[in-house]
Amino acid sequence: PVTELDPRDSDDGVTAPQWSEARQRLEDAELFWVTTVRPDGRPHITPLLALWLDDALYFTTGPEEQKAKNIAGNPHCILMTGCNALHEGMDVVVEGDAVKVSDDAELQRVADAYVSKYGSEWRFEVRDGAFHHGPDEAWVFEVSPVTAYAFAKGEYSHTRFRF
Repeated sequence: PVTELDPRDSDDGVTAPQWSEARQRLEDAELFWVTTVRPDGRPHITPLLALWLDDALYFTTGPEEQKAKNIAGNPHCILMTGCNALHEGMDVVVEGDAVKVSDDAELQRVADAYVSKYGSEWRFEVRDGAFHHGPDEAWVFEVSPVTAYAFAKGEYSHTRFRF
């Protein structure tokens, strides 16, 4: 991606982090926040598990959950992760469109990655274009980054990555 350091929100003399560092934060993060847009334009935000796989973020939601309803009307969303410390770490924000994954082979790859990252508690059966866990069905969404931001703390920097 094209990397741009915003000097307005960055300490003097800092350099922009590399995309590889921000990507590693996405790979390592356990908890994310997803923001979707309600039909009336209000934002909806909720925590969830997600994973970085093949240059995209993946997350799940039930078909009747607010996230799924919002995405059906407007696929634009934001996933973010980081820490709540002021003077350390890096927060990463990814903007893109949520696209429903329904191919069982691709879903199996994602399901295997969930188990690898989060453990057997997050083992899903794949069938009929969705994840299943007991009686519950979950849809899987892929978000390829259009724009991402890294907010480094300690030595502050605000970096934009354009894909």
